[in-house]
Amino acid sequence: MRLLLVEDEPALGPLIRDHLADARFTVDLVTTVEDAEAALSTTSYDLIILDLSLPDGDGLELVRRLRVNRMTVPVLAATARDRVDQRISGLDLGVDDYLVKPYDLGELTARVRALLRRPGAAHGVALSRGDIRLDTVTMAVTVAGRPLVLGKRRVVLLEALMRASGRVVSRQALEDSLYGMDDVVAGNALEAAISRLRRALADAGSSVALHTVRGVGYMLGDADD
Repeated sequence: MRLLLVEDEPALGPLIRDHLADARFTVDLVTTVEDAEAALSTTSYDLIILDLSLPDGDGLELVRRLRVNRMTVPVLAATARDRVDQRISGLDLGVDDYLVKPYDLGELTARVRALLRRPGAAHGVALSRGDIRLDTVTMAVTVAGRPLVLGKRRVVLLEALMRASGRVVSRQALEDSLYGMDDVVAGNALEAAISRLRRALADAGSSVALHTVRGVGYMLGDADD
């Protein structure tokens, strides 16, 4: 899941980004309306966390433009505006949920997950493919009921592949899931992550294997394919 965080407070933005990264989200942090629109023009996001008081404009105006252009990406407004009429105005313009500052980072993460679980969203709690089960909240992975310990990056990669339900996932889509715009990524980083995950599934005796579709991308399929 890739999130766009629009927050101009110098101390708060990186704190939120790092907290959400620890919760296995890929987060791009920008500080202005202009930078948010630039990011949205080039990248597909699963959710936006939006401060409403930004140095170059009102975040609600950004929401209005998104909805006029029929962009349905969920928006969580994290703001110091705590009056009921202000929240009503934002909800009417297209904000999906509000969190009033100061807030607990644990609650922020829970609200993000809740928005991504809404009907039509892509973030189910439990995923399964063959004998693999993945709890997207706890990051717990099992193979045929036995725990499989994976690093955070490999869990993110596995989740992206499991959400594709047996379809091929392009290299670019996987990189977008794994790395933010500020990450410095080696040229073979994805291949290395793929190799480690493939080996882990094989060592666990899974009935599911990670296949390379040359020139297209990667997918999960039967181990004997």
